Amino acid sequence: MTKPPEQDDSNNRIVAVTLDEDSIGRSGPDIEHERAIAIYDLIEQNLFAPDGADGQGPFTLHIGITGNRLMFDIRRGDGSPVVAHLLSLTPFRRIVKDYFMICDSYYQAIRTATPDKIEAIDMGRRGIHDEGSRTLQERLKGKVRVDFETSRRLFTLITVLHWKG
Repeated sequence: MTKPPEQDDSNNRIVAVTLDEDSIGRSGPDIEHERAIAIYDLIEQNLFAPDGADGQGPFTLHIGITGNRLMFDIRRGDGSPVVAHLLSLTPFRRIVKDYFMICDSYYQAIRTATPDKIEAIDMGRRGIHDEGSRTLQERLKGKVRVDFETSRRLFTLITVLHWKG
């Protein structure tokens, strides 16, 4: 059975993601690896429906920092603009700081700690990641419809950007 046209999400997806090179901060191989996996996973499976685009995707997404704002530049596959959303970075600052602190602990732990300690740190890391993902979904409400897994992958990409200010 097919979905009614208004609920058909086959075109409501991202097919390409770029990060603003000027916004990307210095990161180690672990973060670069996470970024590559997040982009791959995001493109493989996502729900991304900008309000008012009425399923006219698929879409490309350019993510960057402009001033004290997170920028989502959304375009159609042919490059024609759909919308650019600027989101305040303020709601993300503490979450990203906590996320990087626990990631550092996690990467140190996987080299030397017991499996129980690694698992405990990883649970905390996933919890903070989930918090960031929910915050992103909330900030995008009324702008872009995303499912939780898409939000998780987008949050991973946001964490690798350079946070100015």
